Amino acid sequence: MGATGVLLCVVLHFLQMVTQSSEKFTVTGLQRPVLAPLGGNVELSCQLSPPQQAQHMEIRWFRNRYTEPVYLYRNGKDLHGETISKYVERTELLKDDIGKGKVTLRIFKLTADDDGTYHCVFKVGEFYEEHITEVKATATSSDMYILMQPPNIKGVMLECHSGGWFPQPHMEWRDNKGNIIPATSKAHSQDENKLFNMTMTLLIEASSHRSVTCYLQNLLTHQEESISIVLSGELFSWKIVWIMILTTIGFMMIAFCMTYYVQQRLLYGSVSEGKCHWLKSIMVLMFSVIAVTGVMLILHLKQRVPVSDQHFELDTLWLEDISVILCVLIVFIIKLISFIYFRLEGLTAITRRSPGVESATLSFCNSHC
Repeated sequence: MGATGVLLCVVLHFLQMVTQSSEKFTVTGLQRPVLAPLGGNVELSCQLSPPQQAQHMEIRWFRNRYTEPVYLYRNGKDLHGETISKYVERTELLKDDIGKGKVTLRIFKLTADDDGTYHCVFKVGEFYEEHITEVKATATSSDMYILMQPPNIKGVMLECHSGGWFPQPHMEWRDNKGNIIPATSKAHSQDENKLFNMTMTLLIEASSHRSVTCYLQNLLTHQEESISIVLSGELFSWKIVWIMILTTIGFMMIAFCMTYYVQQRLLYGSVSEGKCHWLKSIMVLMFSVIAVTGVMLILHLKQRVPVSDQHFELDTLWLEDISVILCVLIVFIIKLISFIYFRLEGLTAITRRSPGVESATLSFCNSHC
């Protein structure tokens, strides 16, 4: 056997060993998810076990579909033409240890779309094995602010806003002792980059908390951001204003009744008749109080719009205005009706007490008819 024959036997033996070893391997890699910040780079490694030469193998990285590779290596070449277009300029395969069966996929400028699982496949002929690695993209934002709506009869509405989070963060209100305060409402949206914009509201009543903190936490990295606000007691003066309004209305009704009683007392002079009209005035006063109280209870106890609804603030402003208007209208109408009634009653009484006037009136009419 010549030198050529010996060399041919060595090559065939080597190819046989590669083939035999290539048909018996597994693929290993990281077992835990890889956390990576948005906009940064991430590296995903996988390796043959037992370690062996992998230059002659096909190495494919893909996500959801095998036919849509993130990166493809075959026959010692990088096949960029067969990979997904959005990864062509943002990926590279590190092959420094490919002789030991280890490769690393590097992804540049990580986006929210890159979040998810990646399959690493080593293939020889019809035989292949794979390993799955999960990438968790994260983003934490310090862009936070609290918006305070104008105070109303129900309290002060606070809105906490923060944007630029990924994934969706945990969001809650806390008092000055760190205790959790149930939020009135929570909402979120995503922008064109799939980053989360968070909104949370809280209705602070007069007897409630005066110092609150809006707290957000990234559940993957456990990074926290917070912002606090301290409310002044002057913001809750609306109840005092309402008490003054109702008190003024009450004094107006009492003054009306007292004026009417004095008028009737001077007009009739009789104590019994004066008492009768005084009782009627008291009845008018009580009816007015009951009417105003009833309308206020109906308006304020019946919940038309939930606190979490976006139209709650508009409904509260409407309630404030309509309450004042209705109270004034009720008092005005009752007083107008009372005035007309008592005036007609007074004219009737005068007519009964002065029959001569009625006779003169009839004679005048007869003489001119």
